[in-house]
Amino acid sequence: MSELNFALIGAAGYIANRHMRAIKETNNALKAAFDPNDSVGTLDSFFPDAYFFTEFERFDRHIDKLKRKQKGIDYMSICSPNYLHDAHIRFALRNNAHAICEKPIVLNPWNVDALAEVEKEGDKKIFTILQLRLHPAIIALHKKYEKTQSEMADVDITYITSRGSWYYQSWKGDVAKSGGIATNIGVHFFDMISWIFGKQVSSLVHVNNPDCASGFLQLENARVRWFLSINSEHLPSEQKEKGQRTYRSIKIAGEEIEFSEGFTDLHTESYKHILDGKGFDISEAKNSIEMVHHIRNAKISALENDFHPFCKKI
Repeated sequence: MSELNFALIGAAGYIANRHMRAIKETNNALKAAFDPNDSVGTLDSFFPDAYFFTEFERFDRHIDKLKRKQKGIDYMSICSPNYLHDAHIRFALRNNAHAICEKPIVLNPWNVDALAEVEKEGDKKIFTILQLRLHPAIIALHKKYEKTQSEMADVDITYITSRGSWYYQSWKGDVAKSGGIATNIGVHFFDMISWIFGKQVSSLVHVNNPDCASGFLQLENARVRWFLSINSEHLPSEQKEKGQRTYRSIKIAGEEIEFSEGFTDLHTESYKHILDGKGFDISEAKNSIEMVHHIRNAKISALENDFHPFCKKI
């Protein structure tokens, strides 16, 4: 396959580095990047010759200029704040480029439907990054439970990824921009469990705070207790003693599923799948977007029956 031209929106963000690496490792070229923040020195490690813009209008003009010179962008990678994904996907399609968008692809289910309509108007596709579906341990789980769909699994998901006070001052701390904790750090877990265990039947939310959220999901083939947090005080004592700031755990029928390793290369694998014609399109993101939208707007339920034990830490 000949080298493809990429552009990147949100070059200064934490996750942009993984997209740059994926573009590089799939032997393609980053031609232009945009971010209002100019802390993008990481570009030198991957694409030192890429044009960089801090003003969207100049980035827009440059993308149009490339298109008119028959050197247009083939794929636009979108790593901007969550609330801007919708607009930036539309920008990619208007410039005759496929869109590769970080999760959550949008904040609301109706935005998925609207983008799907826009996609039909042209021949370019919208892809989303659902990298946990490519993790070997998760693939093995998917295959295992495909064969036992008549059984109801009991699942506990715990994900704590500590963040400092900066988080609350950034767009991530603004629910209107990020969607809150369940959306910003949890959407890929909700996608994963619905991919394995089926669609949501019902949902309860027991905690929905700025630093943590927890609830219970009834899926077609599983009962799921979940707990998400960015507060280091919620870490288990063992992790605290080791100085660790992240804790991931999935338990099914009381058995721990190990998947703490193998995360760093999943974006490159995602890009390989997209370029091979196997990428996850916008329709595959809708289940998880519906789930986190419900969580964001649900009334808080009392701590009765099926609540995650970490709720007692709050």
